[in-house]
Amino acid sequence: MAFTLNPIRFGTDGWRGVIAADFTMERLVQVAPIAATVLAANYGHVEQNRLIIVGYDRRFMAETFAQAAAEAVQAIGFDVLLAESYAPTPAFSWAAKAQGALGALVLTASHNPASYLGLKVKGWFGGSVTAEITEQIEARLGEALPQDVTPGTLNRFDPWESYCGALRQKVDVGRIREAIASGSLQVYADVMHGAAATGLERLLGIAIHELHSDRDPLFGGGAPEPLPKYLTEIMATIRAAATNQEPGIRVGLVFDGDCDRIAAIDGQGEFRSSQVLIPILIEHLSTHKGFTGEIVKTVSGSDLIPKLAQRLNIPLFETPIGYKYIGDRMLQTDVLIGGEESGGIGYGTHIPERDALLSALYLLEALVESGQDIGDRHRQLQASVGFTSTYDRIDLPLATMAVRNALVERLQAAVPETVAGKAVTDCLSIDGYKLRLADGSWLLIRFSGTEPVLRLYCEAATMETVQEILHWAKDWANSTAV
Repeated sequence: MAFTLNPIRFGTDGWRGVIAADFTMERLVQVAPIAATVLAANYGHVEQNRLIIVGYDRRFMAETFAQAAAEAVQAIGFDVLLAESYAPTPAFSWAAKAQGALGALVLTASHNPASYLGLKVKGWFGGSVTAEITEQIEARLGEALPQDVTPGTLNRFDPWESYCGALRQKVDVGRIREAIASGSLQVYADVMHGAAATGLERLLGIAIHELHSDRDPLFGGGAPEPLPKYLTEIMATIRAAATNQEPGIRVGLVFDGDCDRIAAIDGQGEFRSSQVLIPILIEHLSTHKGFTGEIVKTVSGSDLIPKLAQRLNIPLFETPIGYKYIGDRMLQTDVLIGGEESGGIGYGTHIPERDALLSALYLLEALVESGQDIGDRHRQLQASVGFTSTYDRIDLPLATMAVRNALVERLQAAVPETVAGKAVTDCLSIDGYKLRLADGSWLLIRFSGTEPVLRLYCEAATMETVQEILHWAKDWANSTAV
């Protein structure tokens, strides 16, 4: 049986592949120097140097792949700063900006399963490069690398020191630390065996309850993604503390594999996605810290966000799903906060990059300021704008790409007039099909571009209604035969 390699393609945030199949040392040392060359061609006029940052997370052999990438980039005349340890991806984005580098190459596969590794490319400004840049990298993959070039330098650096120093300046670390020391705040963190390990303790200078701190390249048999199905231990731990009536506010913070996405567990052990966290952060940054700027949300973001923006008189900008769209907007205008429902949140006070540790610090600061649990704070914000909702999403595997294509054609021809017995009053199609319903709920139907998967998102007044609408959507999809 012949084995065919998948082509090297950069998706929404990097090139990823199965280790030893698609993602190999041979392919990486081909891609990394070309990526550095493209960074120099596009950003050399901004940063008058040949400096490239190389970093990595805690995946299988990530440090070995990073060493190979660094040496390949050095060999064609670039100066390289190679991390001396794992760190969050946003730490390397920060390093690119702080060090005045052309950009950064980060060995990570983010939240993907254990068999994957990948390469993220960051620009001098501290965020992901545009699709135009990654298309240039792909277009040049067949080119021969330059020969007889004087190699650059290769030095090591601590990726945590400057990054943590920058984050500490943005919050009242002393007040958070005092709350933890006094017992009025109990902080739990599930780092999912990933790059967030030790991060909060480094930042706060005090011990917290950190789960899954050890390096496990198999991620406990799951994936380092902040979803409820992977979080049974931290949820049970916090529920036990609640049952025992332990004093203080309890909060669990959950980080994905490379620490650029966040979710939380409230004081009762309930999962809270960024649909809940973003409104809390908006109110805290605007009202209590006095920050200004635009709110940027994706089409899958909760309706609480625009309602809160209206109450606070903050401009709002909506984008397709994908943090790259938020990052692009952050380079164009002043942004207070930009966030996506999958947990990526970034701030105009920082870099145009999602950063889960900064989100965690701002969230802890908000809880200390309000003296409220996440769930209570969210309910209070809902009451303040007269809007109550709940949210869920599912990914529905389809039989074939032909079924997927047939569904796309069906929606292009005509969107449904009713959904679960509710009239469709509007359809937004900047990313998939977002159907607004007469009762104020909405259903978003999106398709994977590379696999037969249908992504369904829904927000409604009750979870019963959410599940009713999602069930209707699954039946609608399954009714299309090819």
